[in-house]
Amino acid sequence: MPKPQETAVYTHGHHESVLRSHTWRTAANSAAYLLGSLKPHMKILDIGCGPGTITADLAELVPDGHVTGVDRAPEIVERARATAAARGLGNTDFAVADAHALDYPDDTFCVVHAHQVLQHVGDPVQALREMRRVAKPGGIIAVRDSDYGAMTWYPSSPGLDGWLDLYRRVARANGGEPDAGRRLRSWALEAGFTDITATSATWTFATPEEREWWSGLWADRTVASAYARLANEGGHATAEGLRTVSAAWREWGARPDGWFSVLHGEILCRKESRPVPER
Repeated sequence: MPKPQETAVYTHGHHESVLRSHTWRTAANSAAYLLGSLKPHMKILDIGCGPGTITADLAELVPDGHVTGVDRAPEIVERARATAAARGLGNTDFAVADAHALDYPDDTFCVVHAHQVLQHVGDPVQALREMRRVAKPGGIIAVRDSDYGAMTWYPSSPGLDGWLDLYRRVARANGGEPDAGRRLRSWALEAGFTDITATSATWTFATPEEREWWSGLWADRTVASAYARLANEGGHATAEGLRTVSAAWREWGARPDGWFSVLHGEILCRKESRPVPER
């Protein structure tokens, strides 16, 4: 079993403004590329499960199977357990885990899923190797990550330009890769996969309600989350500068012509089946 290699710091933390985003995520809006491959009997590992909303959706889609959700943060694992319990799901379990060194035997899971995880880990290729190891022969590794450098919005905003530059600097200083979406296929090839389907999809925020929600959570995150603390302590921004970025988010959110698109890279990798022995 490989030793844990986590060297990255999770940029966002688990402030309410972060969980506001994470609890909005569903299998439909965040894992649609995987859903057509699911069968009722499947055993699934959900890495970086967060508060468990996607995990719970996956469990409902495999009623004769089982879903294990894992995350590095013990307190967020408890949130995920509560989410599954509130939905009356008896085919789930949860544990604390490091994606670089999963505490599961080889060839255990039909599907290994990770949403918005590889952008935050110290060694995404090693994490993919671990996902491949614990998947059954013929099993699926499904990974989706946003790509900050490809995010776009209207109207133009120097304040949001500053936000994007700042976030990317902070994330990289923490050991992560904010433009992970475009790198997923490359990382999968380096990890040894040969059967890879690469796609992309977006979240779009354009209605007044969507703009208010998206801009509000980023305005709050910029001044009150672990990201704000790391930006300040790392010398990337002053408290006054963070307040300026936060105000720019609220100004954009109030624009009736505002539009924001988040690009995600996606990969479905099939673990090779063992060759049939010659007789």
